[in-house]
Amino acid sequence: MKASATSKEVEILDELKPGERTIKELPHDGYLFLEHDVPFLIIYRNIPNDQATMRLARTGASYLIVGKDHFEYFKEFVKELTEKMSARFGSFILMEIYSGSPGSTEFVIRGPSHKLPVSLDVLKQELDKVESRRYGGQDLSARIEQSKQRQPQTKQAFCSIEEIKECGGTLIGLEVPPVYRNEEGIVYPLYFRKFREGFAAAIHKAVFEFIRVQTSSNLESFAALGKREIHKEVYKIDKELTKIESNYQFLLLVSPVNIQSMRECFFKTNFKELNAYHYRLLPIDPDILKRRLYDLRIDEIDDPALSFLFDEKREEIDQQLTMLKERGSKNFFYRSVRLYQGLDQNIVSEAKLILQNISEDTYQEKVKTLDAKAFGKMAEAEFDFFRTQAADYTCNVHIREDVNVMMVSRGELYLPEDYTLTKPEASALIQHEVGTHALTYYNGSQQPLSQLSQGLADYDSLQEGIAVLSEYLIGGLTGNRLRTLAGRVIAGQALLDGADFKEVFNLLYVTYNFSKEPAFNITSRIFQGGGFLKDIIYLKGLVELRDYLVRGGDLEFLLAGKFALKHVPMIKDLTDRGLLHPPKIKPRYLKDEMFNGRMSKLRQGISLSEMV
Repeated sequence: MKASATSKEVEILDELKPGERTIKELPHDGYLFLEHDVPFLIIYRNIPNDQATMRLARTGASYLIVGKDHFEYFKEFVKELTEKMSARFGSFILMEIYSGSPGSTEFVIRGPSHKLPVSLDVLKQELDKVESRRYGGQDLSARIEQSKQRQPQTKQAFCSIEEIKECGGTLIGLEVPPVYRNEEGIVYPLYFRKFREGFAAAIHKAVFEFIRVQTSSNLESFAALGKREIHKEVYKIDKELTKIESNYQFLLLVSPVNIQSMRECFFKTNFKELNAYHYRLLPIDPDILKRRLYDLRIDEIDDPALSFLFDEKREEIDQQLTMLKERGSKNFFYRSVRLYQGLDQNIVSEAKLILQNISEDTYQEKVKTLDAKAFGKMAEAEFDFFRTQAADYTCNVHIREDVNVMMVSRGELYLPEDYTLTKPEASALIQHEVGTHALTYYNGSQQPLSQLSQGLADYDSLQEGIAVLSEYLIGGLTGNRLRTLAGRVIAGQALLDGADFKEVFNLLYVTYNFSKEPAFNITSRIFQGGGFLKDIIYLKGLVELRDYLVRGGDLEFLLAGKFALKHVPMIKDLTDRGLLHPPKIKPRYLKDEMFNGRMSKLRQGISLSEMV
């Protein structure tokens, strides 16, 4: 460094090692977060009354916070850092961001437009897309200003254009309209979150164009320019969300404990009398858990993707806790509609088409030769297959009289004591429950973020879509199974239309020719809790997943944890940044000799009725 720097300050930039990072408090209230493999740096000067702008700077993989005084120190620091990074990569791009005047609605990009036409054009185009809250009745806009002055007019430059070129760098100035706060400096938190997300994506896409053309960096995607480290405070929030959700088992608590006696009474009285639903006592106080939930400072997470995912998950947990308080009431149903987002007409049409084209096979119901214990042994064999890929894999089978449906909860398999099924059904359900739900729970548990094992918000639809798809991929999806999924959609639509238990049962039993047992099972599940729409997501998820595969989507990628299709771009982003990992264990059906042929049919848009 220059003579003005001490030997201690020299050590900060002594060596740039591939794959490493420098996180350091600098003298004079400065701060450096530097990814050694990223030839890009955001610079922000810490000034009073500039609320939230520093948080925009911290969305990048590398950033420098400049203290309020001793400017010469930071000037020399920037020059040396530029020399070191450009020596390694051939070039280095710096972007100083600062807020514009109150009332401004325009991004001003100050840089060499004649030398970086593509990068600056991309930046302008992407900033034009940043969500506007119609500040003052105007949308946000962006313009490029060809200027040698890259910093605020009232501030001294870090380097002249010539000096930065001599160091091997390129400096861009970006004036940001402070529309995320009012004139008193109070930040609009919900809008700021959306603004920051679009702002970060715009910068990363533009800078990637520069890096791709002008440097020797091997970064493969603009996503790699986001944060590559999860802050310890984010881990704390992640663990606390998981801990809160681990206090209760939602599906178990909304399932009745007296389903056998309900069925017996309903059939004995020729479908006229129905016992009341009875549920397990709540092991938690929902209000206390909600208090813990909203103590989490999710709004302070600087990574836009993680902030969005955690905020979305908090809202879902809030919804579930409220539903547990309201079991047996109409309010439970209304919140169920919100949680599972109702039904689109195309899903109802798919269900009706299935029921028109596929008749119930009553013979199969009479040859159910496997009981719960036999199925449990099959599941244990599948667990052994997983252990060949991961020796630490563990999962247990629980056979219980107080569950009314087979389920996986937190990686554990639960079976009703009186459960019976055919051998083909058993092979299909092994891949459904174990090869999907138990597998993705384990893969999610191997991720740095525990939410990938618990499930991000709205993950159920994709989970069940994959699970049903796995039944098809091993050739085990039967007509009766597909009819059941279609019947659940029909029952869900009838519930939404105001039908009661007997009306839904008769709709299935009389109109759609279900036998009494499957008609009762579908109806009793859709009315548990007070009206529970989770069952509509099986067919819904299958349709959405098929359409995703038709568009060329990757199936194996979806097994890395429990998330929704809408999260795929964010999960890919986080994976590209090294914050998440590909799936550790994979299901048996990926190696099945018929897998490629069946996948080919799917990608061609096979109808659901043709999958049996």
